[in-house]
Amino acid sequence: MENKIIGYVVGGGLKESFRVRLTVDPLTVQEGAFVVIESGDYHFYGLVTDMQLGATDDRFADEKSDRLPAALAKALHGQTLYTNLEVLPALMLERGPDPASAEYDIWVKKIGDQVPHPIPVKTVPPHHSQVRMANEGDIAEIFGDPNVDGKFIIGYTREQGHPVCIDMEKFVQRSSGVFGATGTGKSFLTRLVLAGLMHYNKASVLVLDMHNEYGFDDVASDTKKAVTGLKTKFKSKIRIVGLGAGATIRGQVPDFNLEISTGDISTADIETLSRELNLQETTPTTLSALYVTFRDKWFAEFRVMNRDQVVIEDERGKKKEVPADGSVAAWAIANGVNVSSAEALHSKLRRLFGKPYIVEKPAADSVKNIIDALENGQHVVLSYGEHESDLDYLLVSNLLTRKIRAAWEKKTNEFRTHGTSTGSVFEPRPLVIVVEEAHKLLNREMAAQTTFATIARELRKYYVTLLIVDQRPSQIYDEVMSQLGTRISGWLGDDLDIQAVLSGLSGRDALRGMLARLQPKEEVLLLGWGVPMPLPVKSRRYDDAFWKELLGSGGKKSEAQNMKELGF
Repeated sequence: MENKIIGYVVGGGLKESFRVRLTVDPLTVQEGAFVVIESGDYHFYGLVTDMQLGATDDRFADEKSDRLPAALAKALHGQTLYTNLEVLPALMLERGPDPASAEYDIWVKKIGDQVPHPIPVKTVPPHHSQVRMANEGDIAEIFGDPNVDGKFIIGYTREQGHPVCIDMEKFVQRSSGVFGATGTGKSFLTRLVLAGLMHYNKASVLVLDMHNEYGFDDVASDTKKAVTGLKTKFKSKIRIVGLGAGATIRGQVPDFNLEISTGDISTADIETLSRELNLQETTPTTLSALYVTFRDKWFAEFRVMNRDQVVIEDERGKKKEVPADGSVAAWAIANGVNVSSAEALHSKLRRLFGKPYIVEKPAADSVKNIIDALENGQHVVLSYGEHESDLDYLLVSNLLTRKIRAAWEKKTNEFRTHGTSTGSVFEPRPLVIVVEEAHKLLNREMAAQTTFATIARELRKYYVTLLIVDQRPSQIYDEVMSQLGTRISGWLGDDLDIQAVLSGLSGRDALRGMLARLQPKEEVLLLGWGVPMPLPVKSRRYDDAFWKELLGSGGKKSEAQNMKELGF
C-alpha cells in the first residue's frame, strides 16, 4: 500500500478539505491516515479526516447489487458507486523536476544552498493529481529521522507502523500538555515523554508528583503489572525528594526531604488558597497587616497566637473579659484590624499550622538544594507521600515554582547582561515543570494568582516551560491553553474538553471527530509546535522493549555514556 496510488483529487480548496476519489477498497484506508498528493514539482501532505459514500445516481445506491452477475456488480461499484476522502491539507514540499530530466540541473542551480523544507499549504493541486499513502521516507521527511539525536519516537502510524517523532528541541521551547480522559493511560504517556526528555538531556525536569507515580517502581492499577520508575533507569541523574522530614515513598527512602521554612511562606501563597480554605474577602487586608507587623516572620508569629481572654476589673469594680496578651484579638486591636476577620483567618489557617513539613528552622535549605540540582543538569521528582490533599499540592507547588521562577529570571538576566559579551556567565539550562491535576492550579479563578500561569504566558524567554497533565482541559483557563505549544491527547469524551485541546489550531473542526474516535488506550493525537502537522498515532508501550530501544541493551556502558548520565 505504501507507494500504491489510492485515488485522485476531484475537488476542494484551501479553506476546506481536498476531496479525493478512492480507487481502492475503502476498508484499506482509515480516518487519520497520512496521505501524499503528488502534483508536478510539489508534494502535498494531508490527513484523512472523513470518508463519504457517494453515487453517480441515487438509484444505484438504493438498489442492492447482489442479485446481479459478479462481473456486472463489480463494474457497477467501480463506475457508479464510490468513496470520497476528505483530506485536510497540512504541508507542501517542493520536490523539483525529475532528477533524470534536463530541468533538474536548472532547478538545483536556482535553489542553491537552500534545501527545500515543508511549508504550510499555500496553493492547491490540480484536478486528478494522484494520491498515495505516506511511506516511511515521507514520515521521516516531515516528523524527523528517528536516528537523529533529539528526535524522540512517541508512536507509530496506525496503518503501516512507521515511527513518528517529536522534536525535543522544539518541545522544550514552549509549554506543552498531555491530555486524556481518566483511564486512557496519561501516566504511562507522561512517563514516555519524561524518559525522552531525560534521555535527550538538554533540559532539566521538575516533576510535581502528586500521586507518587513517577519516581520509584510502581504497580499498574488496571493490569497489576510492575511499572519501572524513572529513578530505576536514570539513577544518579534523578533526585527523589520527599515532602517532610523522615518521609518515605512507597517504603523507599528519598534522596533528601523538603521542609518549608515559615519564613518562605508569603502572604500571596495564602491568597492562592482562597478557594481551598474558603477565605473571606477581607483576608488580603488582614494578611497585609500581618506582613507589615512581622515581615517574613508573619506566619510563625501568627501561628503561635492564641484565642485566650483574661478577666479584669474596671474602675467601678466590674469584671469583664478582654483579649489576653499574645492573642489574635489583642494583635488585631493594636493594629486596627477587624477582630472577627483576624480570628476567622487564624481558624482557617490551622489546617496549615499543623503541617509537619512547615517548620521554623529546617535542617537544610532543601528549596535551594532542589534549585541547585536543576541548575546542574539533574532532574527532580518531588513526591508528596502521604500529603496528597489538594491543600498540600497547591501550597507546596506554588511556593516552590515561585522560588524557581525568581532563580531562573535572575540567572537569565545575568546571562543577557554579562554572559553574551564576556562568556563569564553561562546560559541558563532549560527547565520543564511537570504539573499534574493542572486544572486545580490553572483554572479561571486561580490562574491570575499562581506562578504557573505566569510561566505559561511569559517564562519561555527565561528558559522555563510547563508540561501540563490533565483529564479535564476545559477547566484550564483558556488564556493558558492558548499558550501551549505541543499537545498530546488521548481519547476525550466531553465536547468541551475536545474543544479546549483543539483551541487555536487550524482545521480544528475536522480534527474534532478524530479526537473523539480514538481508541480508549494506546492511541493519541499529536498537535502543535513540536510536530509539523496533526497526526493520530499508536503510542509506544511503556515496557522493557521501550527501555531497551531508548537506552540500549543494558550492557556495559562506555565512559562517555556514564559521564553523560551524570550530567557532564
